[in-house]
Amino acid sequence: MYGYKVNDTFQVVINDQELFIRVLDSIRERPKVALKFFRWAEVQPGFNPNEECFCTMLEILAENELMRTAYSVMEKIVWNNLFGVVDVLIDGYIKNEVKIKLLDLLLWIYTKTSIIVLCLVAFDKMVRKGLLPDVRNCNRILRMLRDKNLVRQAREVYKVMGECGIRPTIVTYNTLLDVFCKEGEIHEALHLFSEMQERGCAPTDVTYNVLINGLSKKGQLDDAKDLIEKMLESGLVISAYTYNPLICGYCMKEEFSEALALVDEMMSRGVSPTISTYNTFVDGFCKCGRMIEAREQFSNILGNNLVPDIVSYNCLIYGYCRIGNLEEAFLLLDELRSKRLTPSVVTYNTLMDGLCRVGNLESAQQFKEEMIRQGVIPDIFTYTILVNGNCKMGNLAMAKEFYEEMLREGLQPDSYAYTARICGEMKLGNPSKAFSLQEEMFSKGFPPGLITYNVLVDGMCKLEILEDAHLMLQKLVADGLVPDHMPYTSIIHTHFVNGQLKEARQVFDEMLSQGLSPSVVTYTVLIHGHAVKGRLALAFKYFSEMQEKGVLPNVITYNAMINGLCEMRRIEQAYGLFDEMEEKGLVPNKYSYTLLINENCNIGNWQEALRLYSQMLEREVQPDICTHTALFKQLAKDYKLRASLFLDNVVLGSDFTIKETPQTAKDLQYGRVSAAELVQAVHDMLSMAGISMDTEKQSLLQTSLTLQEQLKESQAALLLENLQEKVDAAVKEADSAKAAWSCRICLSAEVDTTIVPCGHVVCRRCSAQRIA
Repeated sequence: MYGYKVNDTFQVVINDQELFIRVLDSIRERPKVALKFFRWAEVQPGFNPNEECFCTMLEILAENELMRTAYSVMEKIVWNNLFGVVDVLIDGYIKNEVKIKLLDLLLWIYTKTSIIVLCLVAFDKMVRKGLLPDVRNCNRILRMLRDKNLVRQAREVYKVMGECGIRPTIVTYNTLLDVFCKEGEIHEALHLFSEMQERGCAPTDVTYNVLINGLSKKGQLDDAKDLIEKMLESGLVISAYTYNPLICGYCMKEEFSEALALVDEMMSRGVSPTISTYNTFVDGFCKCGRMIEAREQFSNILGNNLVPDIVSYNCLIYGYCRIGNLEEAFLLLDELRSKRLTPSVVTYNTLMDGLCRVGNLESAQQFKEEMIRQGVIPDIFTYTILVNGNCKMGNLAMAKEFYEEMLREGLQPDSYAYTARICGEMKLGNPSKAFSLQEEMFSKGFPPGLITYNVLVDGMCKLEILEDAHLMLQKLVADGLVPDHMPYTSIIHTHFVNGQLKEARQVFDEMLSQGLSPSVVTYTVLIHGHAVKGRLALAFKYFSEMQEKGVLPNVITYNAMINGLCEMRRIEQAYGLFDEMEEKGLVPNKYSYTLLINENCNIGNWQEALRLYSQMLEREVQPDICTHTALFKQLAKDYKLRASLFLDNVVLGSDFTIKETPQTAKDLQYGRVSAAELVQAVHDMLSMAGISMDTEKQSLLQTSLTLQEQLKESQAALLLENLQEKVDAAVKEADSAKAAWSCRICLSAEVDTTIVPCGHVVCRRCSAQRIA
């Protein structure tokens, strides 16, 4: 049939669709012939079948149970955008059982291709005509709506199912539970969980896993643990999918001991941790800056015959970028490549963000170019990072360039990109430009959200326009948003900066009256603001209050308390909080150590300062310039004398045994050693204390001391030059040059004279005797 030229009779059939339908009807009893004829007609010039033609063919196939073939025909209808097919099927002269089969087929294709509007329209028309869809199709619709986060529509479909008597299955309930849990509507999910059991639908392991996941994300970890016990009582199989969300919940709360206990529990029950389990720990520790523990969990992946994936590496890279250790982050990039893993856009974005955080914008830009060369396409987050990084460094021209490049690449700025620019303008003290960006953001269909308002309030607080900050907070509420702790915390912080402690407490009380819960950041600001002003009673009050309300203090909170106690010379209490912090599983950071090192140096307890410094290095807590300034700050006054006392008190007066001392304390005190020798002395001293001092640190210290020596030498030369000028003036005023050049000591008129630092003229002989 396909190879012959179309004669006039067939051409008439092709051009007349009513006649074409009658021909199909005439061979209805031979469905395969009808299908062959239909397919032949489709490829003929001038044949444009309408909905009726397709529906006739579909009816023939459905009547003969050729549903697989009917599916392919229905797909063509959808591809050709024949939207009237629903009405033709519903209102046409087709048997109801055939109608339902074909309409279910159409719904299936709509859900598979996520054509949401047409799918819901078809569902609604079917229900109105009493042509009830199969429950499997209802479940497909619910899953499609769930995946698109269309909660309201999912509720409506479920409601219609109940009204029409379509009995839900376990798949229906599990899908709806997942919808509610993803939206954080745990109360509604638990209500549905009870309803399904009342209707005699027994929960499966999927049901429990969905609920455990939802409860864990909401922070209701005890309730989630109870569900695991109920699963076991019901004889259901638990898996890593059961435990992983709960472990993630504890890691998000930084309760790592509980999370690790869950791993032991799951293993004791015969459940092996997955790569996702370990990645959760790696991510959690990295977000807290606890890189030693993160590395241990990374090693556990290999130790349990698992292979680290790109997520494992991305988490570690993020952790090192977060603490500013970009060298280690880039080593991990090399390592993952050596393992034949391909860096993702997340990998590149994380490293670019790390470079921007340390102000290395040029390298960040070059890294973006390398990313493109490697075939990884920058996304909206890539450009937002670069815009944000340049804004923070005040490089608005480059930020604008990246912003425009993003538009040229067809990427539409989202609220984060706009917020990054607004943040940059506020940092540069340009609130008017920030407000215009906010208006532009709104006009482009991105109503400013809570984060944008928080940035504006924080920016105005930093500019100390508190009145405008309060007005912006009111506008936030007027726009229908519910403020969180951030804008209030920013305003409270600014009051503390201005020394307005009473006003800060008033804003805090206002926050409580609005029913808002202060975060750990809010309490930390309150504690620091009072502690630094010596109001330790109030600081301790808020420190206790936050824990009573279930807000756990973090390392920064403890640092604020330790700082306040050190300022008031209450170092014993400071050590008590330092120990308490460790007992609660919090790892002291470089600021914790620096505060105690500083106070020990203030009271002359050098040995304890050195012990703390050694402990820092043992725990891989990297000291910074503040730590070194605190440790060696007394050297700035008279570095050689202090080095002498340091050696005398810490090394010579301790239990350390010195075989050879390259310089004596007296040599250092009277300045008879060079900067290089002094560096060696400090190096030896640290080595005896078990502290390594690498080449880079030696070089930095030597450079610092050399510069101090050069400064003293320059000052001496300048003094000598001034004295020489005075001598020259004295010579001119003297009666004779001979008298002017007489030795001040022996009074002899020596030609071979010199000027000593005090400004007097002496002969060479007397000068030599004086030095001896």
